[in-house]
Amino acid sequence: MEAEALLSVRDLRIAFGCVEAVRGLSFDVRPREVLAIVGESGAGKSLTARALLGMLPRGATRSGSIELLGATDLAAARGRRIALVPQDALSALSPVHPVGDQLAAAVRSVARVSRRQARARAVAALERVGIPDAARRARSYPHEYSGGMRQRAVVAMATINEPDVLVADEPTTALDEERRDRVLRVLAEQREAVGAALVLVTHDLDAVREHADRALVMYAGRLTELGPAQRVLTRPLAPYTAGLLASLPQNAPARRRLPTLPGTPPAPGALPPGCAFAPRCGRATDSCRREEPEPQQADGRLVACHHWEAA
Repeated sequence: MEAEALLSVRDLRIAFGCVEAVRGLSFDVRPREVLAIVGESGAGKSLTARALLGMLPRGATRSGSIELLGATDLAAARGRRIALVPQDALSALSPVHPVGDQLAAAVRSVARVSRRQARARAVAALERVGIPDAARRARSYPHEYSGGMRQRAVVAMATINEPDVLVADEPTTALDEERRDRVLRVLAEQREAVGAALVLVTHDLDAVREHADRALVMYAGRLTELGPAQRVLTRPLAPYTAGLLASLPQNAPARRRLPTLPGTPPAPGALPPGCAFAPRCGRATDSCRREEPEPQQADGRLVACHHWEAA
């Protein structure tokens, strides 16, 4: 029996004027699970993440519903029940305040505690993410931290109030393999420590393979495939998912050129009729070019494809 959803998204649509960038997206996030949202740039992954936090950019409009434990005021829940692990740790931290003061302020923003108590929680959070000599380092400024320590500090800030859901938006972008693994390990440890679910927005399919329970694949603002991560990554049903996986170096046939997906994703304001992936898809037929497929249950997952049986 599946656990009741912590976070429930239904028919999410995000538009800029008359152009929809996210188009009818529905999914749940279950307690303590890691849900990865993957896809090429422009798929709507980061916009979806920002919608979960009530942080849509100026000019964006949202319809559909997002409920966090039955509540719909996402801005009020931010920092308390749901928290962001940002991509750029340096820009996320104030350069003019010590790191410990910033963590203590995060505590006092949601809890009625003394400055001394908040400070103690800040030091404990830094210790928990592996900052050496945390009591002294809490008095340091962000520029006095190494890049890896800053990334740990923002994980500490996101988890300090023990939220139910963490949202990590491309936390490993531009990191080498060693730093990528370190960041993902710290995220996993802290998620377990506070008992949170994690929404991991990424283009890194290796990270999905190693850390995610389920994977949601997006294309042109819509769900393409959603199911158990290992099943989606080893036996994809949607042609787009299969194309992404085939383009990974480790999946390429020996001594042959690395396969690539033909063409480029369409701009949100210039979608083709029917299935948005049809112009790039080797399985496309006339029905694909006429009618956009709706997600349907298939082999223990959701897939939006007219010809998923051909996988």
